Amino acid sequence: MISVDALAVEFSGSVLFSDVSFVINETDKIALMGKNGAGKSTMLKILAGINKPTRGTISAPKDAVIAYLPQHLLMEDNCTVFEETSKAFQSIFAMRDEIEAINHELTVRTDYDSDDYMKLIERVSEISEKFYSIEEINYNGEVEKALKGLGFEREDFTRSTSEFSGGWRMRIELAKILLQKPDLILLDEPTNHLDIESIQWLEDFLVNNAKAVVVISHDRAFVDNITNRTIEVTMGRIYDYKAKYSHYLELRKERRAQQQKQYEEQQRFIAETTEFIERFKGTYSKTNQVQSRVRMLEKLDIIEVDEVDSSALRLRFPPTPRSGNYPVTVTDLSKKYGDHVVFENASMTIQRGEKLAFVGKNGEGKSTMIKAIMKEIDFEGLCEVGHNVQIGYFAQNQASLLDEDMSVYDTVDNIAEGDIRTKIRDILGAFMFGGEAGTKKVKVLSGGEKTRLAMIKLLLEPVNLLILDEPTNHLDMRTKDIIKEALKEFDGTLILVSHDRDFLDGLVTKVFEFGNKRVKEHFEDIKGFLALKKMENLREIEKKN
Repeated sequence: MISVDALAVEFSGSVLFSDVSFVINETDKIALMGKNGAGKSTMLKILAGINKPTRGTISAPKDAVIAYLPQHLLMEDNCTVFEETSKAFQSIFAMRDEIEAINHELTVRTDYDSDDYMKLIERVSEISEKFYSIEEINYNGEVEKALKGLGFEREDFTRSTSEFSGGWRMRIELAKILLQKPDLILLDEPTNHLDIESIQWLEDFLVNNAKAVVVISHDRAFVDNITNRTIEVTMGRIYDYKAKYSHYLELRKERRAQQQKQYEEQQRFIAETTEFIERFKGTYSKTNQVQSRVRMLEKLDIIEVDEVDSSALRLRFPPTPRSGNYPVTVTDLSKKYGDHVVFENASMTIQRGEKLAFVGKNGEGKSTMIKAIMKEIDFEGLCEVGHNVQIGYFAQNQASLLDEDMSVYDTVDNIAEGDIRTKIRDILGAFMFGGEAGTKKVKVLSGGEKTRLAMIKLLLEPVNLLILDEPTNHLDMRTKDIIKEALKEFDGTLILVSHDRDFLDGLVTKVFEFGNKRVKEHFEDIKGFLALKKMENLREIEKKN
C-alpha cells in the first residue's frame, strides 16, 4: 500500500539512516523499535509528510489518508471538546458546504453556455460523486462514542479544551485521528497519557477497526497486544521481522550472536592476512601472494555487530541546601473549573526528605495539586511552601518548552553558572550527548533525547524539593532505571506523579491517592499500597476510581 524506497536522512554531515526500504501493507500493525535517538520519530514524521528525507521516496495511493499523533501536541484553545473533536470530519463538511455553494450559484447564474458555467458543473459532479460515496454517518454519535471510549464524560463535551491537561488534549487529538478512519495511523508514544480503560479501548480499536498502524511505544504489553510485525532502526539501517515485539527480542538476540560469531571470524582472518602481508612484503618470491591478499583486504566488506546501548549514564544530584522541616503544607484545598470539581478539602503535610507518589486516574487532580504548590493556579484553601525551599519542577510538557533552534550544548551553557560551566561536556557525555551530539539542534532530537536534555537543565541548580510530573514518558527502560537510582540517592524531598509501578517501586515510601474528588494519604510504599488495594498494578487503581 505505502512504499518506502532508498530513504536516507543526514543532519550536518552525520547519517541518521541510509538506503532504508520497506512496504507497509493494508493490514500491517508495525512496532517501530530502536534506542532513543536511532531515528524512530524522524521516520514517523517522514511517513506523515511532515519532514522530508535527504534522499529517497515515499509512495502512497492518491487518496490514501495518513494520520499522525506526535509525542508533543500543540492545540489552540478556542472551542469545546466536542467542537474540536468534530474537526475530524472537517474535510467532509467542507465538501458538503462547497456542493451547496456551487448549486446555489448554478441556480442564480444565466450564462449557461459559458466555460465558467461548465466548469462549475464539472466541479460539483466531481465533489458530489466523492461526497455521496461516503457511507452515511451519524457524525455526532461517532464523536460521542470516540470521546467516551477515551475516558471523557458527557459533561466534558461542552467544556473548553483549555481546561484540560496535556494528557487529555492528547486524547482529543487521538479521537480526531480515529474518527477519520485513516488508511495508515502513525502513533508516537500514544499510551503515555492514557489510563488502563483508555489503553484497552485503544488496543481494541486498533486491532479490530484500524487498517495499517505504525507505533512507537515503550509499553511492552501494548505493543505486544496490537502488533504483528517489528521494524528495528539501528546503526543507520533497519531489520524487518514478521513477529510481535516479544518474539522479535528473541530473534534479535539470535541475530546478534550470529553477527558476533561472523565478526570474530572475520577479525581473525584480517589479523592473519595482515600478518602475512607484513611478514612477506619484501620477499620477491611472495610478491604476487602479498598483492593478492592486499587486494582481498581492500575489497572486504567489514561485518558490523549491531550496537548494544551500553554507554554509562551516571546521574548524581548536587548536594541540597537544607530546607525547613515541612517543605509543603496543604490545608482544606479545593479546586474547580466552573461547575467541574477536581478535588475538595484536600490536606497533606510533606516532611523534609520524604519521597512520595501521587497516583490515580487522569483528570483527578494530580497535576492540578502540583500547579497549586507551584502557585500556577488559583484555588480555595491553604497551600504553603516551607522555609528555604528551593523547587526543581519537571512538568509533563517540559521537553516541548526547549528552544528548538538552539544546540544541545548552548541549551545547557545558557543556564550553567560558576565552576559547573567547565564540566558541561562531561555532563552532556553522562547523558549520552557525547562528541558531535552536543552540536545537534534541539529540533532534530527525539522525544527521549529532549526529555534527557530537559532533565539536565533541572539538575544544574541545587534544589531541595524535586517535583516530577510523569518524568519517564518517552524514556527507554534503561534510562528510567538510571534516573531512578539517582533519585534514590537524592537527599532532598521528592514528589513524583507517575503510573509506572516499576519506576516507583523501591523509590517512594508514601502514596497520596487522588480520586472521587478526594486526596487520601497512604503510609505504605507502592507495593504495600497495591497490596492494600488488592491490585496488581497502578493501571488498576486508575480503572477503579
